[in-house]
Order: sequence, then C-alpha cells, then structure tokens
Amino acid sequence: MEIAQVEAFLAVATFASFRRAAESLNLTQPAVSARIRGLETSLGVQLFERGRGSFTLSRAGRQFRPYAERILQAAALARLAVQNHPGKGAAALHLAAVLPLCTCLLPQALKRFRAIHPNVMVTVRSGHPREILDTVLRGDAEIGIARSLHHPDVETISLGEDPLVLVAPLGSPMTPTRPVRLADLADQPFIFFDRDSPDWALSHGLFSRAGLTPNIAVEVETVELAARMVEYGMGLALLPRLTVADEVRRGRVVVIQVIDADLPRGSLDILHLRRQPLSPVALAFVNLLRATYAHITGSPNKGAHASAGRRSLVQHRRG
Repeated sequence: MEIAQVEAFLAVATFASFRRAAESLNLTQPAVSARIRGLETSLGVQLFERGRGSFTLSRAGRQFRPYAERILQAAALARLAVQNHPGKGAAALHLAAVLPLCTCLLPQALKRFRAIHPNVMVTVRSGHPREILDTVLRGDAEIGIARSLHHPDVETISLGEDPLVLVAPLGSPMTPTRPVRLADLADQPFIFFDRDSPDWALSHGLFSRAGLTPNIAVEVETVELAARMVEYGMGLALLPRLTVADEVRRGRVVVIQVIDADLPRGSLDILHLRRQPLSPVALAFVNLLRATYAHITGSPNKGAHASAGRRSLVQHRRG
C-alpha cells in the first residue's frame, strides 16, 4: 500500500468521478485507475462497485475510507513535523464541533488562532451532538464543541448561555414589536431540528409543561436547514440564538418575544476527556475561543458554569 494509492482512492471516493479525481491530483485518468487497481490488489478486496456508467464504494471501500483518511492525516502530520525548522514546535489540534458552530463561530476563532499559531495543523470534524461526544470519548478529538452535553468521563467548560429564540419569517403577522403567548403558538406550524439533540427535547418540553402539543410540520437535521425553512415561510422555529444571529442581522428572519414562558436556555460548551489534561496548544485555543465567543455575543461569560470553566483552566495550567 502506498500513500499515492490512498490519495487516489479518497479522491475518487470524494468526487465520485475518475475524471475529476484525476484533475484534482493533476494526473491522467489511466494513472488514477492504475493506483486504484494497485491498492485493491494490495488489500485483496474490491473497493468500488462498477456498473454501467457509474460506480459506488463497495462495502469494503466504505469500511476502508475512515482508515484511509487517518493514513493521509498521519502522513501530513509526519511531513509537517520533519519540515518545520527546529524550535518552531510543530503541533496538531484535533477539534470536533456541531455543524452550526462550524459556520458561525469556528471560522472566526480559527482565523485568529492560525494568525498566532501558524505552525499548528488543525483538523475539524463536524457532526451531530452525540457524534461530537463519541468523537471526544474515543480520543479522536482533543476538544469538542456542542450545546448542553454532559458525560461522566468528560470535563465541560462553558462558553456561556446560548438560549433558544422563537424565529418567524419576514413578513409574518408575528412581529418583534408584538409579543405572543405560548398558547398562541400551539396551532402554528413549527420546524423542529435534530431529533437526537438536547434542543429537540427542550423545545418539545416547553410545550408539554404547559399542557400543549407543538404542531411539528417539518423535521430537519440541521439548524441551518430549519432557519432556511423559516425564511421561506414554512413555519416558526425555536433555534439557538448564536447560530441564527446572522440570519436575523441580514433581515431574513425575525425574533419574536414570548411573554408567558421562559424559552430553553442551553449552554455552549467545550468538552474534553477528564483523564487527559489539555495540551498547551488546546489550552491556547480554548482561551481564544472564549474571547471570540465574548466578542461575537458582546458579553463576557457569566455564571457558575463559566466560573467552573475558569477553575478548570487554572487547574490544567497548574498541572
């Protein structure tokens, strides 16, 4: 097995096209095909199922893909380590974050982090909350970023509250200047997101505690899709304030006040394994992430969770 063969395999799997894979690798199609055949011979399996004019990953190919990604990642880290000048301190930072935060918080934080630590190679995995927790528990990511997740084997550092807000389409009869009661919302169509997330349970619980049942018209996987459904007038939604802030700022959706109910107030949390102190690189990123969050929201972290987070960082520094 050769690195070049693994690169060819991932390119074909990513683009689902030998032609586009060849273009991305600056190779000819026959050269890519030869590398795939060589890899299949080395592994003794068929990685792609070929049909008339199309092909897909075989079962063996699907099983091999995550290992192939790790092989290339390890090769890149090794290359980075030997190519850095002595004293520059090559390092890596592995992150996992829920999908919405990959678009609204991480880009700003990582831009600032890379400006200060240009020699640190950063990898980011995205997914649903449970996937982020599992990634941290397996040790595949040193830091996870998600909303309101807790586990006995995981230390939680809170960035601050990130409450759910009621969002309506622009032009809706409901406006920011006309607060509503929860009972007024029972018959309104709602878009709920990510059934396996804490936010789904919190949203449903808001209605059930009042003896109401939400009228769920559409269920989607992500906050971004839920916000887009609201934007196109499909209904209302309870969405995290931070992740919908850009849509509100651009005037695509509006936030409606509910006067007789406290909307769920989830927290935005940094997760890491209790048994494994954060590396200096990870600590630097945590501090910068906290600063970025405070800058975006316009308010510093407050409350018991934030104090616990500060104590955790101090303990790590002392360790």
